[in-house]
Amino acid sequence: MDRIRLPERPDWRAEAEKLGFTFADMHGEPYWDETSAYSFTLTEIEDRIEDPSTELHAMCREAVAAILADEALMARMGVPPARWDLVAESWRSGAGELYGRFDLAYDGHGPAKLLEYNADTPTSLYESAGFQWLWFEQQQAARVLSDGTDQFNGIHEALVARLSELFAPDTDVHFAAVAGNPEDYATVETLAWAAREAGLGAHYTDLDKIGITAEGQFADAEDRVIGALFKLYPWEDLLRDPFADHVATSGCRFLEPAWKALVSNKAILPVLWNLFPGHPNLLPAFFEDDKSGLAKAADLMLRGHVVKPLFSREGASIKIVEAGRVTEASNNTEYDIHPKIIQAYHPLPVLGGMRPVIGAWVVGEVCVGMGVREDASRITQDLSRFKPHFIEG
Repeated sequence: MDRIRLPERPDWRAEAEKLGFTFADMHGEPYWDETSAYSFTLTEIEDRIEDPSTELHAMCREAVAAILADEALMARMGVPPARWDLVAESWRSGAGELYGRFDLAYDGHGPAKLLEYNADTPTSLYESAGFQWLWFEQQQAARVLSDGTDQFNGIHEALVARLSELFAPDTDVHFAAVAGNPEDYATVETLAWAAREAGLGAHYTDLDKIGITAEGQFADAEDRVIGALFKLYPWEDLLRDPFADHVATSGCRFLEPAWKALVSNKAILPVLWNLFPGHPNLLPAFFEDDKSGLAKAADLMLRGHVVKPLFSREGASIKIVEAGRVTEASNNTEYDIHPKIIQAYHPLPVLGGMRPVIGAWVVGEVCVGMGVREDASRITQDLSRFKPHFIEG
């Protein structure tokens, strides 16, 4: 693993604008940054990122079964008790999942460590599946990258295949996101692009335009009944929304299914550590009120730990604590109201003054690609830069 300085493509911003990648620069700062790229060997990709991520996902599925069998664990997951049956039934019925993204700390030497699992509404999908692949093809064509290089990126093809497995041909699927958010729209349009290639009908709708018919079905602004819905609206919010009263009886099929609420929040981290203690890709993690567990790991926690709310986005409300003192904290504290977990601190590598986090994409149950984001800060946040990668050697 290395960070290599490379020449930018001359007209990439114009191309980004043409393709609808309107958030390549945000708030006067670059979000997409191709002044350098991360290189990996094939062995690193296959043995330290791809296979471990597929295994981590299988472990998460085991954790779902364990949680649903234990009411005490269910109570810790932040799911309202009134919605437990909805979540459990989605698992028992075998409701199929589409995708997720593991955030991993990897330094090129030891095993990758799981920081969190964005298993419900992960973004940066367009950048990972589409724009970085275009970068790779054009940099090869320009001889910036040699013909012998590759990129770990089968994301789009895997999404097409997975959607073909989940739905019969010609099924109409609605894709919903918050109006006016270009990053969210890019995510749902990337999925809709894959759906159309899979032979499905794909319709975009603003989240706030979805309503309930007299028959209790979901419908869009054109009064079309929604039979299948991908919503870029996390289950932790939907399960507290009055609309949740209609989910079970609406006849609507949801992507992601409701059981993903159990793996898309940070409560999954102590559950995984309890089920698989000492696993090389896990960091010790405990619920904040687990006095016994924290006491047993007191020395480890004293060296350094991270406090994370069960629900947070883009690094918000995160604190790094070392030797009993907060040494770094995110500026955004909007998620402080939620219960917390404690995870052992694992420093990110520093390359060129930046700290990268690997985003390993899972489609269905298999890891199929990756993206890299970096920041000078030790906490990856909303404006952390997206970096392309390639495989060499």
